[in-house]
Amino acid sequence: MAQAWRCSGLRWSARGPVLVWDGGRRSALTWGKRVAFGVAEGGVRTCVGARGHACPVRAAVPGRSTGARCEECARLDRAHSVAADTLADDPRTYRVYLAWFGPGMVKAGITAYERGPARLLEQGAVCFSWLGHGPLMAARRTEELLRAALRVPDRVPYADKRAVRAALPRSQAERSAEIAELHARAVALGDWPESLVPEPFRPVDHVAVFGLAAGSAAVGEVTELVAGGAVSGELVAAAGPDLHLATGSGVVVLDTRLMSGWELVPAGDGERFEVPVRGFEGVAGVQDELF
Repeated sequence: MAQAWRCSGLRWSARGPVLVWDGGRRSALTWGKRVAFGVAEGGVRTCVGARGHACPVRAAVPGRSTGARCEECARLDRAHSVAADTLADDPRTYRVYLAWFGPGMVKAGITAYERGPARLLEQGAVCFSWLGHGPLMAARRTEELLRAALRVPDRVPYADKRAVRAALPRSQAERSAEIAELHARAVALGDWPESLVPEPFRPVDHVAVFGLAAGSAAVGEVTELVAGGAVSGELVAAAGPDLHLATGSGVVVLDTRLMSGWELVPAGDGERFEVPVRGFEGVAGVQDELF
């Protein structure tokens, strides 16, 4: 029987995307590399637990869940996150940023200063700029100010992000135009917390880092993995948790969060791609079924 592995998710390093497996094993991903694996026959997707602890009941979770956690573990995980506003005494410095994912898709967010741009890479931000830095609560108040005054959300659905990657503007200036305007408007607001230090507009573009050039435009996305299914394709791009894989039916996006909780086995012979895929609206080339 083939050895099974469990994926802990996709991480971004200085050299690019890396798949992390339970036990600490890492698989560096480079453009042109074949990404191929099978899902164990008769397997069931189980909860990955929370905060480094296994799920006490090894609950089954839906194939389409990107969190791969049962209700109780999801609650515990979120209760200890910055987003839940439960860490008001965190002494670290935080940065506020504006991130752009495609035309009309800008969000405001915060991240620990020490993490650098890692959070933006994890979110799949095509372009971003820092806005300021300071204590956690000052950064949080600034984020809320931007949402209220500039109507900038703090979340953009991943489905929306990946659907527009095929039509990104060609020039970096075009890609940074929206956050340039919002940065100027944000700096002009009069209600900034005194402890937040403003930062100048310096756009950082990730198109080259993500490999989002000609030939990486996707026609559809994997909606879930299934027991006995298989994935096989050549890696042509990656953004956030998404891998863009070239298959016989075109480039298909695999959200690596869908891999967590499954027992994965080495791919067999051939180029099997047998998991449910949904085509992007208005794009031909992929069937909305197992293919």
